[in-house]
Amino acid sequence: HDYHLMARPDAELLGNLEELRRKVQSMGEINLTAIEEYDELDERYQFLKEQSDDLTHALAQLEKAIVKINRTTKKRFLEAFEAINEHFQKVFPRLFRGGKAWLALTDKNDLLETGVEIYAQPPGKKLQSVNLMSGGEQALTAVSLIFAIFLIKPSPFCLLDEVDAPLDESNVGRFNDMIKDVSKISQFIVITHNKKTMEQADQLYGITMEEPGISKTVNVRMS
Repeated sequence: HDYHLMARPDAELLGNLEELRRKVQSMGEINLTAIEEYDELDERYQFLKEQSDDLTHALAQLEKAIVKINRTTKKRFLEAFEAINEHFQKVFPRLFRGGKAWLALTDKNDLLETGVEIYAQPPGKKLQSVNLMSGGEQALTAVSLIFAIFLIKPSPFCLLDEVDAPLDESNVGRFNDMIKDVSKISQFIVITHNKKTMEQADQLYGITMEEPGISKTVNVRMS
C-alpha cells in the first residue's frame, strides 16, 4: 500500500470527515430488529391500505347511488306535483262553485329543497294567501288539496277529523258529494258532528254516556 505517498488531508476533507462522524453518532445504536419491525409495519400498512381502498370504493358507490336517487326523486316529485296541481285546479272550483287555485314551487331550480305555495281565489274575491282566508275557506281549500292527492294515488283509507266543522250548509253538501265520489277508490273515516255528513256514511260509530263517567259505543249500519 502506498498510503505514505498520499497527500495529507486538507481542512475541507477533515471537515467532511467530522460531519460524517456526527451523522453516524446521531443515528444512534444499530437496531438489529429493524427488518422484523419493518415487515410488521409493512403488513399493517397493507391491511390499512386495503381497508382505505374498500372505504374509498364504497364511498364512490354511495355517491353514485345518491346522485341516482336524487335524479329519480326530482323526476317523480315533479311528475306528482304537476299531476296533483292539475287535479287541484279542477277540484277547487267544484267545491267552491267557482274561483280558481293552483300550486307553485318556491324554488324551481332546487326540487329537493323547494317548498310548495298554495294560491287560491274563491269566487267573488281577490287572489289572496291561504292564511288570510276564513276558517271555512281554509278547510275547503285543504280538502280540495287532499282530494287532488287522492285522485292521483289513493291510500287504503283517509281519516278526516271534524273537517266540516267550519263549513256552512252549502259547503257541507259539496264536501259530502266529493267524499261520496272519492270513497269509490278509498275508504273514509270521518269524525263529525254534522248530521248531513252522518247521513252520507255507510256505517256510524257513536260514543254516548248514559251514565256519568261511563262511555258506551253505538254502532249503526246505515244500509
